[in-house]
Amino acid sequence: MTEPTLILRDFAIYKGWLNPQMQADLVTDLRDVVAQAPLLRPVTPSGKAMSVRMTSAGRYGWISDRGGYRYARQHPQGMGWPAIPAPVLEIWQALVSDVRMPDCCLINFYAPGARMGMHQDRDEADFNWPVLSVSLGDDALFRIGTLARGGKTESLWLNSGDVVVMGGAARLAYHGVDRIRPGSSSLLRGGGRINLTCRVVE
Repeated sequence: MTEPTLILRDFAIYKGWLNPQMQADLVTDLRDVVAQAPLLRPVTPSGKAMSVRMTSAGRYGWISDRGGYRYARQHPQGMGWPAIPAPVLEIWQALVSDVRMPDCCLINFYAPGARMGMHQDRDEADFNWPVLSVSLGDDALFRIGTLARGGKTESLWLNSGDVVVMGGAARLAYHGVDRIRPGSSSLLRGGGRINLTCRVVE
């Protein structure tokens, strides 16, 4: 298993795991996914619109609306989710498991000004499987907390091509994205950031 560049509170961070060509190829694959399952701006159960837009690939997609946070077999517009792109699965196989593949690849798009509040990933059935996160495009200020809401936090900048594995004590730690740094990457036409989050659901 490849050693991470650094470990921060059990978050294993692989800086520059994807080279520029790999990043560009992956973005092309993701555009195909979005063409089949369009990005949507979800709302929280309280009805507040999120600042990110999202879609998914895989057997399940993660959705949020007035009905709550959950995984669903179909896109809210009724179509099935596209397959997870092969390059994403290759990252998973290299850093997480070559036996059990993820059920969901959540695709979040951060336009300038978008953020993600502190949260836990806890809608899955088995927390023993890590969560894999891939950053593409503009830099993001990633905040890492503890297992308790409101605990002491630390932050670091994630750059395009970085990969984070959240397993062990990090699996249920609070984390979020405070902001992105517009113009820090030329990967995406028009700027912004894509974050992929792969999870075993069942």
